[in-house]
Amino acid sequence: MKPAGFAWVFLSLLCLRTPVAVRTETRNVLFVVADDLRTSLGCYGDTVAKSPNIDQLASKSQVFLNAYSQQAVCAPSRTSMLTSRRPDTTRLYDFKSYWRQHSGNYTTLPQHFKSKGYYTMSVGKVFHPGIASNYTDDYPYSWSIPAYHPASFRFEKKKMCKGEDGQLHANLLCAVNVTEQPGGTLPDLESTDEAVRLLKSRASDGAPFFLAVGFHKPHIPFRIPQEYLSLYPLAEMTLAPDPDVPKLLPPVAYNPWTDVREREDVQKLNVSFPYGSIPKDFQLQIRQHYYAAVSYMDAQVGRLLSALDALGLTDSTMVVFASDHGWSLGEHGEWAKYSNFDVATRVPLIMFVPGVTAAHSQPGESTFPFIDVLSQPEYSFTNARVVQNMVELVDVFPTVSYMAGLPAPEHCPDVSLQVELCTEGRNLAHTFQHKERWINAELIAFSQYPRPADSPQNNSDLPDLKDIKVMGYSLRNGDYRYTLWLGFNPRSFQVNVSDVHGGELYMLADDPGQDNNIYSDLDHSMVKKKMAGLPYDVSLWTRMKLQLYYYTARLKTNTWKV
Repeated sequence: MKPAGFAWVFLSLLCLRTPVAVRTETRNVLFVVADDLRTSLGCYGDTVAKSPNIDQLASKSQVFLNAYSQQAVCAPSRTSMLTSRRPDTTRLYDFKSYWRQHSGNYTTLPQHFKSKGYYTMSVGKVFHPGIASNYTDDYPYSWSIPAYHPASFRFEKKKMCKGEDGQLHANLLCAVNVTEQPGGTLPDLESTDEAVRLLKSRASDGAPFFLAVGFHKPHIPFRIPQEYLSLYPLAEMTLAPDPDVPKLLPPVAYNPWTDVREREDVQKLNVSFPYGSIPKDFQLQIRQHYYAAVSYMDAQVGRLLSALDALGLTDSTMVVFASDHGWSLGEHGEWAKYSNFDVATRVPLIMFVPGVTAAHSQPGESTFPFIDVLSQPEYSFTNARVVQNMVELVDVFPTVSYMAGLPAPEHCPDVSLQVELCTEGRNLAHTFQHKERWINAELIAFSQYPRPADSPQNNSDLPDLKDIKVMGYSLRNGDYRYTLWLGFNPRSFQVNVSDVHGGELYMLADDPGQDNNIYSDLDHSMVKKKMAGLPYDVSLWTRMKLQLYYYTARLKTNTWKV
């Protein structure tokens, strides 16, 4: 390539800055985040899922079809989303540090709103509780009042699941009679009650509010009301389309789903570690319970949205629905999150902006009537607006700020540890104004995942910082997923780009499930020579984008019109 051509490619692959829409009116924000929810929703094309309330929300919202988390595990992902900084900036890869003390005093999304006069409230699991949010859910920085956690959550990891022997166990599969549970309730039921109470308390107040509601489901254990299982008869459930571990998957990339193995009912299966397969009949039950948990969570979203309607708040409130990451349901022989595959990193992201994504409601009209899927199984909705280009959870902070009427944070400098307020994402406000026409191959979603060793071991899913030896960095665009597993020093937080422990490249046009790794077929010597001429201070992500460009320059691409 001629020098001018190289420069053009290099510059075009740098972070894209896009003009945004005209400033909007100030709006309240209802920010809803689910736990471990993949895109198993009707509005994302899943024909098994029964999610009428979220589908109804999507029918009046903008739906980002290809949104990705920055690390497929709770605390790192939530901290990244709520600070708009990537895990390499927050330096949180496990659950055991608080970013303000460990990395930098970064402003959070709710803190930004609070600083602009909003009354900010947290219900349920928004930040990851514990050390990762200073045992306070980042109060008082982020919240006007202490965060609320449902009292019944303390039973979540205890023996609450009735087994075939009639005894209580700490099982994975845990459909229950709610009336027999302590207090006659469950965490997400309690959280919804509290969120509705808070909405009522703000309805007559003149100050704008930011209410974040974090639902615990479909996170394991699947302790859910038993009636939701009836929506998914076992006889109608199917296995994952690709239930086997890919033959060319690097061992370092495999997620051995340790947390699932620890549940009592899974232990009884005596599945060999790390690659043993769960019996097919139990796989079907896991999938049944996951989908049932999604429908149960959907009902709570419906209760929230109908309360917004009843209180006359819908026309003045932006609604955001997202998840922290996905969850494998047997794909690639994996369960749970803890990987860089789409099933673990891709998330739903839906934004309702009154007067923008849908017209303001007419007097007496209900925008979000509650749909009880248990009694009303037939419904039909069509997404109002969709965006197919790649977006990331780090984009949420600037986009929500702007669309709610606040200044969006500026883009971070290359080194931002001392910068309190900035974003490592993009402001997506322009997507609400201009219809998408093309899949832009230069728009890339970045994810990463740490490992303690080259082969699966008991702590491979969630290694402590001190035990991390390898970091898997992954790029996803419209045509490819490209992942490099590189040596990582947990003391200096430095990655060694020349210490490659494994690689993955999937051509998505022919391999949407990411099962056929073609990395070993590539000309690595050619790319290594081209990379040798790069300045030493070029970022890892830019290096990988250039590598992907060189690797795929001669491969068949699939850049297509929407």
